[in-house]
Amino acid sequence: MTGFAHTVEFMWAPYNVYMLRSSPVNADLHCHSIVSDGTLAPAELAARAHAHGVDLWALTDHDEVGGLAEAQRAADALGLRFVSGVEISVSFAAQTVHIVALGVRPNSTELLDGLQHIRTGRDQRAKDMAQDLERHLGLTQVYDGALRYAGNPALLSRTHFARYLVEQGVCRQTHEVFSRFLTPGKPGYVEHAWARMDEALGWITAANGVAVIAHPGRYRFSATEEWALLEQFKALGGQAIEVVTGSHTASQYRKYANLALEFGFYASRGSDFHSPGESVCDLGRLPPLPADLAPVWDLLH
Repeated sequence: MTGFAHTVEFMWAPYNVYMLRSSPVNADLHCHSIVSDGTLAPAELAARAHAHGVDLWALTDHDEVGGLAEAQRAADALGLRFVSGVEISVSFAAQTVHIVALGVRPNSTELLDGLQHIRTGRDQRAKDMAQDLERHLGLTQVYDGALRYAGNPALLSRTHFARYLVEQGVCRQTHEVFSRFLTPGKPGYVEHAWARMDEALGWITAANGVAVIAHPGRYRFSATEEWALLEQFKALGGQAIEVVTGSHTASQYRKYANLALEFGFYASRGSDFHSPGESVCDLGRLPPLPADLAPVWDLLH
């Protein structure tokens, strides 16, 4: 795969085979390739998902759809049902929230223009992050070091900086990096204005997609702020929430299952896989959704 052209030559086709409620579906609807901050190519992810028994798979790179055509081709060759997706960065209550869009038309002009707008300004943010890390850690050329881990230079992210800090011996694992650096109030964190919630859901609707709040348990919201997030998301047309995901605990599965029921959301399931040996959960290895929930794949016609 060369480059990440934003005018994607991709034949989007609907699937009418997702109504599989009679038996559990090993759906993994959240993962990342080298097109954003993963380490595997889209075709490699398709092969890994298939090898792990995934029935229904989505590629959801951050703010980028450049890997979807390759992922679709690879999934088709394996007989793996594929969902086109993207994870959109949104600013809400002074935090970054991620909205996964599933079943989108990747050639939607509104979606492509919106994602391009989000990517604008990422490079300066990355340079500011690098300077702050250098000031606190006494390192040099942090920007160039992080860039070596980025398959797509236009999407240099905190994860790429984390991998570089592990390489330099500052931390042993990327999870340790995020406990000490690159998060609000810690060295290397730089605030950035992402899309507004209404903008992101507008793009998803224009692309015929289904909007899902990603890993809600990761955000540092008060109970009041979390409730406001869910209310605004629903009012703007949001339809689903990730319940079973790689960063949730067992107690959070139940918490967000209850909130899904309370708000009338469909439930999604996704590992948020980025890299072998780095991600908390591998593709296809999550427990099933609680039986009392309506799975989001019922919406993916």
